Amino acid sequence: MNIVIYARYSSHSQTEQSIEEQLQTCHEFAKHNGHIVIGEYIDRAQSGTTDSRAEFQRMIADSDKHAFEGVLVYQFDRFARNRYDSAINKAKLKKNGVRVISARENISDDASGILVEGVLESMAEYYSAELSQKIRRGMNINAEKCLSNGSNPGLGYYVDEKRRFHVDPERAAIVREIFEMYASGKTVAEITKYLNSKRVKTSLGKDFNKNSLHRLLRNKRYIGYYIYKDTETPGGMPRIIEDELFERVQHILERNKKAPARSRGREEYLLTTKLFCGYCREMMTGYGGTGKSGKAYHYYACNNFKRRKCKKKVVHKEKIENRVVLECCKLLTDSNIERIASAVADVCKTDQDTSAIKRIKAAIQETDTAIENLWKALERGQAVDMITERIEKRKQEKAELQGRLAVEMGKQVTLTAPQVRSFLYALKCGDIDDENTRRGIINIFLRAVYLYDDRVTLIFNGGKRPIILDDVLLDEIEEHFESAVSYHKKCSPLVASAPPKRKTRRKSCLSFCVQSADVSTSNYDTPRIPCSGTETLKGIIMYNFESILSLGVFWYTAKDLDYTKK
Repeated sequence: MNIVIYARYSSHSQTEQSIEEQLQTCHEFAKHNGHIVIGEYIDRAQSGTTDSRAEFQRMIADSDKHAFEGVLVYQFDRFARNRYDSAINKAKLKKNGVRVISARENISDDASGILVEGVLESMAEYYSAELSQKIRRGMNINAEKCLSNGSNPGLGYYVDEKRRFHVDPERAAIVREIFEMYASGKTVAEITKYLNSKRVKTSLGKDFNKNSLHRLLRNKRYIGYYIYKDTETPGGMPRIIEDELFERVQHILERNKKAPARSRGREEYLLTTKLFCGYCREMMTGYGGTGKSGKAYHYYACNNFKRRKCKKKVVHKEKIENRVVLECCKLLTDSNIERIASAVADVCKTDQDTSAIKRIKAAIQETDTAIENLWKALERGQAVDMITERIEKRKQEKAELQGRLAVEMGKQVTLTAPQVRSFLYALKCGDIDDENTRRGIINIFLRAVYLYDDRVTLIFNGGKRPIILDDVLLDEIEEHFESAVSYHKKCSPLVASAPPKRKTRRKSCLSFCVQSADVSTSNYDTPRIPCSGTETLKGIIMYNFESILSLGVFWYTAKDLDYTKK
């Protein structure tokens, strides 16, 4: 009888040697019983409780070819440890005239043999469930002790023979450099290119790419969290990155996640995601084109115009951006700056959440009391070993609480009116031809711009009403290109479509702070703010970014998206 051999081992309890033993036994059985082995199917490190085994599924599929009449296994639990899957797959094989044979379990084909086979399969399923339970229990115990469960420790760490995590100084320096580069404004693409040029590998020994770098930057292990399933244990891992740097990186990641790429080329379109057609409400996207004379143009076009569903003319990039920036700058009057600075400072004073600090301080006080009581019991000579162990445990709890308290206290850094005032004056006095200044002004003030043929409607962050710029002449902001053919055939899209328009209000005051220059060291003739050590105004504002986003300082609003209709 022509047969094939199926062999498998699971990663938890067996090794590659197990496969060789299975194959040797099966070949000896086939030779002794006059069977001809025409093939082998081998699954390495695969569980028998699942059907997701590549070689196993290939064997089932090959049975349709009727090239073999039997599948020889070392014993039935190699075929499957789940009775349901076993029955289903045996039925498939039986339909194709193939039977399953065990080299170790001599079972007849009569009724008693069927009963014995069922008992063996039940025992195999029970063994598999029990083994899985033991493995999970062991992994849970390891997790409680913050020990490795065999997974990749991550770049910057190594695991000793007792499964404990340690910092690898050389690799940890690379991790710190990555975080500092991203916090300083380097893009993921730039960092990835730099690491690969230096032949720095991931913890898996592969080249860095966008996904692996994002995972590293979001990994809370680097600030001391041991993570197992959905449980995070503070202080369970040796720390590599300080909280302030980690939080700064998270803010930048979130900001970049919400804002789609502005440009696929060198030209940056500052109104991307903010400029909309006033007629059809579609987003206007940045494009580059070349006229018949060879002159290059940069402009915004309604997405529906490109689809020939809207007649809104294309708009010259620089002219519309200049007009919008100038109108935004009009808000930076002395009186408005004073009002904003005062409002931000007042909100920061009243918006402090001290409940977590109070809870942690109460827990520390409770721990101190417990330690004092244990010392008293120890002085009385009660269960010395047990009490000493409990004292040490309480001390560890106190140390962890003190660490959490330090983190919470750090979050309470507030913005003062002079700090905000200095920042806004620096913005006001900045060069509006500078790309960073223009970007900052647009990001701070604007929520949306609706463009018509005869007017522009600006919608600012927060407030109660829009600003409509009437009497805007068509030739001030619009550009008629030399040829529609030039536009449709020679233009090259530079900006990806942005997410759908949002109807929820987003109040913002200083969103530019996370990408602006350091005000405390700027060249502008504005009030200086004393900063202790390396803590600059930029760092202070970034640290309070979430509080800043909750402010409603400006007094304009975005109503429903159809409010500009006449």
